[in-house]
Amino acid sequence: MEQENRVAIISMIISCEDSVPAINELLHEYGKYIRGRMGLPYRERGLNIISIVIDAPANSISSLSGKLGRLKGVTSKAVYSK
Repeated sequence: MEQENRVAIISMIISCEDSVPAINELLHEYGKYIRGRMGLPYRERGLNIISIVIDAPANSISSLSGKLGRLKGVTSKAVYSK
């Protein structure tokens, strides 16, 4: 049985620029589900903030968020629609 898609926002705060290539690789891997991306450099704090709008099965959203959050210097959280 196929799982129904959910809409969610995955937000990341990145404090380690070395993780950016791995982040981009993961986002490319899940690209078929991504509907939008917004990135904001926060140079005064040495951070980058990225928000992703995703329409995917819940397990794919959770998987992506978890993989992102395990990268060095990356905090990731997903917020799901009802």
